[in-house]
Amino acid sequence: MKARYILVALLAGGLRAAAQQDTLTLDDLVRQGQQWVQENVEQDFLRSLPPLDQDKAQQFLKSLEARFHGEYVIDLAPLRQTAQAVLPLLEASDETAPYAAWLRSQLDYLEVAEELRLIVPAPKVEPGQPPKRAPNPTPVIERQVWSRHLAQRPLPQGANAYVPRLKPIFAAQQIPPELVWLAEVESSFNPRARSPVGAAGMFQLMPATAKDNGLALRPDDERLEPEKSAKAAAEYLHRLYQRFGDWSLVLAAYNAGEGRVQNLLDARKTKTFDGIATRLPAETQMYVPRIDATLLRREGITLAQLKGRK
Repeated sequence: MKARYILVALLAGGLRAAAQQDTLTLDDLVRQGQQWVQENVEQDFLRSLPPLDQDKAQQFLKSLEARFHGEYVIDLAPLRQTAQAVLPLLEASDETAPYAAWLRSQLDYLEVAEELRLIVPAPKVEPGQPPKRAPNPTPVIERQVWSRHLAQRPLPQGANAYVPRLKPIFAAQQIPPELVWLAEVESSFNPRARSPVGAAGMFQLMPATAKDNGLALRPDDERLEPEKSAKAAAEYLHRLYQRFGDWSLVLAAYNAGEGRVQNLLDARKTKTFDGIATRLPAETQMYVPRIDATLLRREGITLAQLKGRK
């Protein structure tokens, strides 16, 4: 059971603050993991996890302890090998396959973070001063790297079947139909994908968002039904567009939360994604350029070229 708490806490990124400490024992990790799990993670996920031996847990901890700080994009780069090591554990059974689908969709972030690490120059070392962190890459750089990274990306399995079915649903909600490719970024069009913190389905809707947009979670989880999930996602996107009026900000809010985005816009006295991008969580900094590059690859259009109606 200890190993289960370790795996879920590390997968979900719940121990970022703890990982910044100078020392962190396995017992410390278990205690903090138990508390974080109780507050944030679905119990179904915890029960479904396969056993994880102590050596693998400590190896996973070592990687996160040194690198996984949510504010900095390039700190995600070394997590790629760890994620690839965890994937077989999750793919080992039907119970954990939905979480494997979610984790696999995250691998692109880790690969692009490594590309960005090679591009972003290290800060100048000043005599007598501690080394500074490399700054977050600008949105311009991120868009360029994501476009290169996805330039030859083949269609994910299921896209040919789902895209024609889902585009009319988005259009009916006054959402540009091209945004159905959000499902490629969120889940690679896998309707079973589920994250450790409770997001589920092709569009990775959290329980509260799903309920707010008319989906039932019991007795059957309607987030796992592609058409119903698409309708709920489109309704949510429409509401976000009514508030922000800009698709990059809409998608940042979809990923990080509309309150987080609005607070940053207010604090920095700006109305654009680029004006707040480097202050957003690392995933969100990459999420919006990733969608931009995905649209360019699949539809030959960028977020800036999309039209929307309030």
